[in-house]
Amino acid sequence: MPTMGPVHLWISVYCMDSVLDFEKPLQDLERRIAALQGQLDEGKGHPKELEHLRSQLQSALHEVFIGLTPWQRVQLARHPRRPHSIDYLDFLLEDFLELHGDRTSGEDPAVLAGLGKFSGKPIVFAGHEKGRNTAEKLHRNFGMPTPAGFRKVLRVARLAERLGRPLLLMVDTPGAFPGIEAEERGQIQAIAENILQLLSLRTPVVVVLIGEGGSGGALALGIGDVVLMQEHAIYSVISPEGCASILWRNADHVQEAAAQLRLTSAEVLGQRVVDAIVPEPPGGAHRDPAEAGRLLGRELEAAFARLESTSRDELVARRLDRFRHLGLPPALPGRTTP
Repeated sequence: MPTMGPVHLWISVYCMDSVLDFEKPLQDLERRIAALQGQLDEGKGHPKELEHLRSQLQSALHEVFIGLTPWQRVQLARHPRRPHSIDYLDFLLEDFLELHGDRTSGEDPAVLAGLGKFSGKPIVFAGHEKGRNTAEKLHRNFGMPTPAGFRKVLRVARLAERLGRPLLLMVDTPGAFPGIEAEERGQIQAIAENILQLLSLRTPVVVVLIGEGGSGGALALGIGDVVLMQEHAIYSVISPEGCASILWRNADHVQEAAAQLRLTSAEVLGQRVVDAIVPEPPGGAHRDPAEAGRLLGRELEAAFARLESTSRDELVARRLDRFRHLGLPPALPGRTTP
């Protein structure tokens, strides 16, 4: 696999505007490690001291992240330095050719789509893209697609079927764009058409949730033969803020809402909504994007390999059965699941 390109590669170092409250106890160790590493690069310092500090950091990371609350996991899924679809593309795909437009109404930068090679084999890709800085976020509409974005996904999905290539979908959105113009252009219909077409698509489809999986905006790209979820991603019918405003009419209940929504990867896996959790580097994907990409690539390679020998008829039949029973407990022996 290619290495992550310089445009979207960043080093996870201390930065005031990108440190969450529960990460602050780690700051001092990170500063000391960075300073000592600088000394070693100049031929000064002691390697054993650096090794000791790194060991301390790993222990501290474990202590902090083992006890995260659901709301803290929401914050982690939204971390300003968390890798996005465009970052993983640099690491996972070769010869990526971006495709623009939905061939109906226009282009939606909130969805990134195109052709490329994964592990030397051609695939088709589509995923949400939020943008990194203010200008990019505005350009990408914070990863909230309009109907044109969903129809772009549908366009490349049909292309994957025609070409006989597997389809990789990445989910990272707070939800579909809620503006009135999106509703006027058929937002709900576009989401429904995506769900319908992806259910019957005659080519392997692998989905991975890499950050936020919010409402219909996520489900429109969330239909696949294998659905994976990164360790610190979230998946929910509504954001905690939206839930709190509806149920309690008070944003102060956002932490309670996050807990009630059962949106963490472990809870979503327990409900059989996803098939597997993709591990992240200690402290989250933002601390080591390259390692996060390697771990994700390993799981994707295994998923595509499992689907490679499955007939197209069987793929569709299994996919339909999977989503008919979404979230239901396994059937007891001698009984059928309703």
